[in-house]
Amino acid sequence: MSTRTVHLDIRGMSCANCSQTISDALESLDGVSEASINFATDEGTVEYDPAAVSLAELYAAIDEAGYEADRASRSIGITDMSCANCAETNESALESVPGVIEAEVNYATDEASVAYNPADASLGDLYAAIEDAGYTPVRDDADGSDESDRDRRDAARQAEIRKQRRLTIFGAVLSAPFLFFLADKFLLGGAYVPETVFGVSFGWVEFLLATPVYVLLGREFLENSYTALARNRTANMDVLIALGSSTAYLYSLVVLLGLLAGNLYFDTAAMILVFITLGNYLEARSKGQAGEALRKLLEMEAETATLVDADGNETEVPLEDVSVGDRMKVRPGEKVPTDGVVVDGQSAVDESMVTGESVPVEKGSGDEVIGSTINENGVLVVEATKVGEDTALQGIVQTVKEAQSRQPEIQNLADRISAYFVPAVILNALFWGLVWFLFPEALAGLVGWVPVLGLVGGGPAALSTFEFAVVVFASAVLIACPCALGLATPAATMVGSTLGAQNGVLFKGGDVLERAKDVDTVVFDKTGTLTTGEMTLTDVVALEDEGEGKGARAAADGGDAAADGGAVATQSRLDESEVLRLAASAERDSEHPLAQAIVEGAEERGLELVDAEAFENVPGQGVRATVDGREVLVGNRRLLESEGVDPSPAEGEMERLEGEGKTAMLVAVDGAVAGVVADADTVKESSADAVADLRERGLDVMLITGDNERTARAVAERVGIDPDNVRAGVLPEDKADALEDIQSTGRKAMMVGDGVNDAPALAVAHVGTAIGSGTDVAIEAADVTLMRDDPLDVVKAIRISEATLAKIKQNLVWALGYNTAMIPLASLGLLQPVLAAGAMALSSVSVLSNSLLFRRYTPDRDYELLGRLRR
Repeated sequence: MSTRTVHLDIRGMSCANCSQTISDALESLDGVSEASINFATDEGTVEYDPAAVSLAELYAAIDEAGYEADRASRSIGITDMSCANCAETNESALESVPGVIEAEVNYATDEASVAYNPADASLGDLYAAIEDAGYTPVRDDADGSDESDRDRRDAARQAEIRKQRRLTIFGAVLSAPFLFFLADKFLLGGAYVPETVFGVSFGWVEFLLATPVYVLLGREFLENSYTALARNRTANMDVLIALGSSTAYLYSLVVLLGLLAGNLYFDTAAMILVFITLGNYLEARSKGQAGEALRKLLEMEAETATLVDADGNETEVPLEDVSVGDRMKVRPGEKVPTDGVVVDGQSAVDESMVTGESVPVEKGSGDEVIGSTINENGVLVVEATKVGEDTALQGIVQTVKEAQSRQPEIQNLADRISAYFVPAVILNALFWGLVWFLFPEALAGLVGWVPVLGLVGGGPAALSTFEFAVVVFASAVLIACPCALGLATPAATMVGSTLGAQNGVLFKGGDVLERAKDVDTVVFDKTGTLTTGEMTLTDVVALEDEGEGKGARAAADGGDAAADGGAVATQSRLDESEVLRLAASAERDSEHPLAQAIVEGAEERGLELVDAEAFENVPGQGVRATVDGREVLVGNRRLLESEGVDPSPAEGEMERLEGEGKTAMLVAVDGAVAGVVADADTVKESSADAVADLRERGLDVMLITGDNERTARAVAERVGIDPDNVRAGVLPEDKADALEDIQSTGRKAMMVGDGVNDAPALAVAHVGTAIGSGTDVAIEAADVTLMRDDPLDVVKAIRISEATLAKIKQNLVWALGYNTAMIPLASLGLLQPVLAAGAMALSSVSVLSNSLLFRRYTPDRDYELLGRLRR
């Protein structure tokens, strides 16, 4: 077997055991002969058989072991691709480069997305692989910036459009006389076109007109065909065009030289190439239009920023000179230069270009703002928090690009068909050409000749057997179009993912676009998803006697303990202020929203809080702390019971508060229940409408939360979720198990959460959807990120998914239906080669045009009116 050695830089190792773990994980793979991992240098060397195990599998094994091998990702523009087979060829060429982990080439965007090991592969290697495959990479320049990269690709695309336009005009000018010749021959009886010119056959005039067209327009197809067949051992669309046009041209030349008797088809050869080149021109323009929305988004970036120093001096600098921590002044009507937080001023900011929110959002001190959004009124001073590639806008663009490179599963059908399509078309053309040559009379009688669709001369009866067989062969290879099939999915996916970004919905990949429409269950987290997540303190209740719980507990132990309990029972109870002061002091070190609401409530009441002498957070239960020498517990029933404290004295108050939809927390002091504090969260205005809309679509809607049963059911009732679909008291680490349990019955669930505590559940869901603020654009665990805090955008995501897949299916039906209908017509001699070439070009353009029409799709509905009607 042939072995290959790969050198890896590995992050995350902390000891020699880590290196051994990685070695064991790699050597467990079939095909890996040796894995040597060095903890001291954070490096590794692996010897493996590439025929048995791929580099991607090596990386996956390291990831699963809990470590990370260094990798680089690059998007490379590729010109000269003419069909999906070209994309497959480039993928194979890139994946054959040592060090390349995976490669995906998108024919619709003319781009390759490559992940590679920078220790073993370089950009030069990737460019060389593309060139060796016969295509042209758009090379990086010295600075390597994203902006220059975009400029180069746009320049390459515009150059291709200009080139195809020039060739089309050139070919059309020389081919225009052929239209007159054909009209004279069929409509005017040959009254104007002589048989000879200066004693020379008029066919030489046709030769002089057709030859420049064949040489200049056909050269690219001939060269690409040679590359595909001789170098890549594959056949693509260029092979079909080269075969069809060359057959017509060379046959006519042989007849013109007197080597065979027959008609001339120079007009056919020329017009075939003109029609195909015109199709390429329109296709290149359509591709440019499909990506136009994303380019416009990038063009909305501010070019400069006004920096403000500590003395108030203002300096205007280029955007690339802004650093994190810089303070920028943004005047009314100006764009916010980069992501940041408002440190001074108040204004309304138009965020529609990023979040899809049409109403300007009020911003004040402490609020986050997104780069490239527009300040409507008022002057803001913004401190930069993210710059360059880390900004929200760049995150959106990168997410959309990744979505366009990751194709839906339905694309696999098109890829499988395309892989065998061109060879099958050639074999079909050869078969029918041979059959027409051997059995012309039998086939003519069987077909029942249709002159309207027939060939020059009225069919096989008017042509020699060989000539008719040649024409059938040319028509059969020209009518088949793998381009339309290859464009059907990526063109629609490209528009759909961009459309999602324009509406504040980011899909991680085309495969996610496909999956979202299939969900039958939507599972919402409560806090921060259906509710605002902005907790406020609403109630503080002190129990009648602090010592009741302790006395009861002591009585259970018997003897002196009971006496102690009785002594405690005579103590004065804690009042509400003291209960709140102790609870808030215990919660000061907690970052949980419930804890922060208690602290803020105590501070608003003017209570003097102290630092806890000891603090421990108990996930999913509460906190344990020592305050002023007293042991304080703040949390749910489970926390108190685990500490041996009986929560029953406060049960009545807990049930009352939870029945009101509030989150109630017990406060225990020195082993006894002292009181209850409660926070409330506001249900979002659009939550009920979102749930109602999802249920109208026939989807089950569920609620999963760590909150208690009564509070969860109260919120569920307010938004319209069936009480039987509520799962309460679920710890963050158990939410993933709950999702798996829901999906174990065959459900396809979309989990909607805030992307923090819900990350494990988002990862295991059929579709994980993170709902968050505008700057939180890329939560790793989620498949879909919603830019706004609006549950209605869940409906929007599903609608975009459905519309995109519907458009893909339309394209595939057109592409497959076209070939299904037209190939038999050409094979049976019922279609002229020129008409076949025109139809071939039209099929690709129509698929792209159908995808471009999708840009007009609007996933919004009048939810405000709908909500009023429901209420």
